[in-house]
Amino acid sequence: MYSSDVLVIGSGVAGLSFALKVADRCRVVLVTKKARADTATNLAQGGIAAVLSAEDTPEAHVADTLRSGDGLCNEEIVRMVVEDGPARVRELMQLGVRFKEGRGGEEFDLGMEGGHSVRRVAHAFDLTGREIEKALLARVAENPNIEVLENHLAIDLLVESRARGRTLAGDGDRCLGAYVLNRRTGEVETRQARVTVLCTGGCGKVYLYTTNPDIATGDGVAMAYRAGARVANLEFVQFHPTCFYNPIAKNFLISEAVRGEGGILVDGHGETFMHRYDERGDLATRDAVARGIDAEMKKTGADCVYLDISHRPADFIRERFPTIYATCKRYGVDITREPIPVVPAAHYMCGGVQVDSWGCTSLRNLLSLGETACTGLHGANRLASNSLLEAVVFAHRAARWLHENWQAILAQEEVDVPEWRVGRARSIEENVLVSYNWDQIRRLMWNYVGIVRREQRLQLVEQRLDPIISEIRGHFYDYLLTPDLVELRNIAILAELIVRCARSRKESRGLHYMVDYPQRDDQHFRRDTVLQRKVENGL
Repeated sequence: MYSSDVLVIGSGVAGLSFALKVADRCRVVLVTKKARADTATNLAQGGIAAVLSAEDTPEAHVADTLRSGDGLCNEEIVRMVVEDGPARVRELMQLGVRFKEGRGGEEFDLGMEGGHSVRRVAHAFDLTGREIEKALLARVAENPNIEVLENHLAIDLLVESRARGRTLAGDGDRCLGAYVLNRRTGEVETRQARVTVLCTGGCGKVYLYTTNPDIATGDGVAMAYRAGARVANLEFVQFHPTCFYNPIAKNFLISEAVRGEGGILVDGHGETFMHRYDERGDLATRDAVARGIDAEMKKTGADCVYLDISHRPADFIRERFPTIYATCKRYGVDITREPIPVVPAAHYMCGGVQVDSWGCTSLRNLLSLGETACTGLHGANRLASNSLLEAVVFAHRAARWLHENWQAILAQEEVDVPEWRVGRARSIEENVLVSYNWDQIRRLMWNYVGIVRREQRLQLVEQRLDPIISEIRGHFYDYLLTPDLVELRNIAILAELIVRCARSRKESRGLHYMVDYPQRDDQHFRRDTVLQRKVENGL
């Protein structure tokens, strides 16, 4: 039995920021399923959006966020995040993050991205996420109250109702930690904690093509749902419009900032097309650009479209986008001379575990931060570079909540939880049992629940997922756990939840476009899609 004050699951910007802020009074164990730097944060190219110049205002940032969210943002949350944003950016600087400075003595070189009305994206060239991750990891390594366990994969949350042998309770049940698979030993460890924080990132690997790292299997949302917490708005999966189209360059996205700095989308003949799909053209929000590219590819039968920034000075391109330039050049594309082949790919989960303004879920002592959470900021479509902003603002608020409630948490009754039971499970000898179902789910989701959806296709995918999920359930209890089996179980649950949410929203809004219901319906669907597991069923 292992115990700590706080168990943080995930090592991206949200988890690291929170751990640093509470380690002054708590013993923190942070578990991450691979290396501590294997996160979506580390791949974030664009930057962090905040009001950092005299030309910008909080009202303008709020307006841009609400417009992007297509009627589903919680305006109070949006204002709270926007107003706290500048302080959190400067706090990152104090922790060692080096944002690019502006010319002429300006504090920041602010970038422009789709959906923004002014330049407001602080960046470290096109390595912003890596710069933030590096600085936070360095501070975590210096802190004796934070223990980082790499290669530890959370399996399930520990909840009080189950520990006491009762049926799953739902709202108000208490989280007591998690069962965690040690990837090196194969043992399942019981990690009890007074407070548990889910920061596991998104679920891009539910789809065949994604910009996400391999770790993005929706673990936090799946665990929270199984434990009885509310999850919301999972139909809103953001597809990044410009992923580098190359069979070898895996998961490499071309930052939104390329279009912000003048990049133009063109077809195979060099003709522009976005003006036909949105009056904002190439600087439309991600949902509009992804649909425009999808429609253009279907109309022409092309495998990709192209993003051309070669009309800008070569020195500017190399300085502003050093990583994009070097990566594309390595695969035979000189972006200073020729356009970049691009396609949309699954990128960001706008829904997640439903939380309040402090990051608290519907289960006591369970918090959720970052992409794993549904805070009300993004609504039906995330505004570019608002994700890192959300992560640091909510990490700060969650730490405040813990400090203000710590004495009450310490006074709560302790509960013994049972060790993980292996039973008669045996070793899995043929990994094809996992790999085949993994491939089936990802192809079904890409083909049936992608950028453009139809009622009939959603019904078909629901029917086809059902026997796959039943088979996975059997594997989970018949075989000793492996990381692949744990992740397969989670992507199966996420696929099922995404489809259920999509089927229930009979309108088109933001990232959810239904051919059968092409109009937005504020009368019936200007609300969150909330799911909660009530009974002992499913995975």
